[in-house]
Amino acid sequence: MRYPLFRFAAFLLACVWPLYWLAQAVLDALGPDPGKVLVDRMGQGALVMLLVTLCMTPLQKLTGWSGWIVVRRQLGLWCFAYVLMHLCAYLFFILGLDWGQLGVELRKRPYIIVGSLALVGLLALAVTSNRYSQRRLGARWKKLHQLVYVILGLGLLHFLWIVRADLKEWTVYAVIGGLLMLLRVPSIEKRIPRLGGRKRVSVTKVSN
Repeated sequence: MRYPLFRFAAFLLACVWPLYWLAQAVLDALGPDPGKVLVDRMGQGALVMLLVTLCMTPLQKLTGWSGWIVVRRQLGLWCFAYVLMHLCAYLFFILGLDWGQLGVELRKRPYIIVGSLALVGLLALAVTSNRYSQRRLGARWKKLHQLVYVILGLGLLHFLWIVRADLKEWTVYAVIGGLLMLLRVPSIEKRIPRLGGRKRVSVTKVSN
């Protein structure tokens, strides 16, 4: 296994936050509505994890260090895990596992549909993030995983719909996401300065 310590560090950083939030909930440190706070934090954590995952390719090109690419798939899978935790927290704390209410919520709150589409997209990326899928799909694999850019747009729209009264935090995420997209424009990508070597690494990944 390449870069085991870096992989382990990425794992710890990814799992520590949900555990910390759950500990806060148990200790009654999340205010009068801890369930809603958990839902919000899991969702924002998923968006942050997606942005961090998308940072790996520019960082590799900037530094020439292949370690960034090695953990990209792991971070992408963690993003999917955060979304699942966000969904489970919503179903449990907001809906109280009332499945009949889910249909009502879908009609009343279209942003839930947007979030669901992002979840389906992440599921497709997670399921096909292994080497077997990469070999089976061939050139189609890369095209499929470009779906991550659509997922980012859906995630930002979902978040915008929820926090439209206070756009400060959303704007930060949107600006970072926009910059990461610009860095993938070929004419801009080739201008990224190389602080390290130019060695390119081909590894299994969950997203570009």
